[in-house]
Amino acid sequence: MKKNNTLFLVEVAIFGALAYLLDLLAGVLSLKIWAQGGSISIAMVPVFIMAFRWGLKGGILSGLILGLLQVVTGQLIGVDLVQLFLDYIVAFSALGFAGILAKQVSNSARNDNFKKLVLYVSVASFVGCGLRFLAHYAAGIIFFGYLAPEGQSVWIYSLLYNGSYMLPSFIIATIVTVLLIKTVPRIFTFNNSVA
Repeated sequence: MKKNNTLFLVEVAIFGALAYLLDLLAGVLSLKIWAQGGSISIAMVPVFIMAFRWGLKGGILSGLILGLLQVVTGQLIGVDLVQLFLDYIVAFSALGFAGILAKQVSNSARNDNFKKLVLYVSVASFVGCGLRFLAHYAAGIIFFGYLAPEGQSVWIYSLLYNGSYMLPSFIIATIVTVLLIKTVPRIFTFNNSVA
């Protein structure tokens, strides 16, 4: 059991850091073009991997590491402590809720059932991305509503702003995750002793 706990903690740290590096890469590739934060990147993929390997705990902690690394390295846009908490801690931790379907993803990969694999990964990724979107959406309404064009509702502004990078990121991250699982299914097997 101690060996599994050590492996779990090491993987959380590595995959959380990998997610952060992939997010930095999006900045280098000029995919961080949104003035108040947000980017199109595959930074969510390592968090999804951990969610499918270790369940909710692995996904949430890896997402938390991603958010914390962005905060401590100054890779953030912040106007208020509550906004930072919503946009970085809550939003990225919420990605880990993809782990609710960890067993189904693992079984689909193990049984080489590609249709079910695509379905479960897509639904799980949608749950994680949807929760992340809600955190960004709420922060946008509460803290960035003053940036909405004149005559436009802050609700619509936050929906369009956050949706403009979250939807493409969701699609790309889901495709990359499915391709990784299909290519190397053994790394996504569910670890019954920890989750």
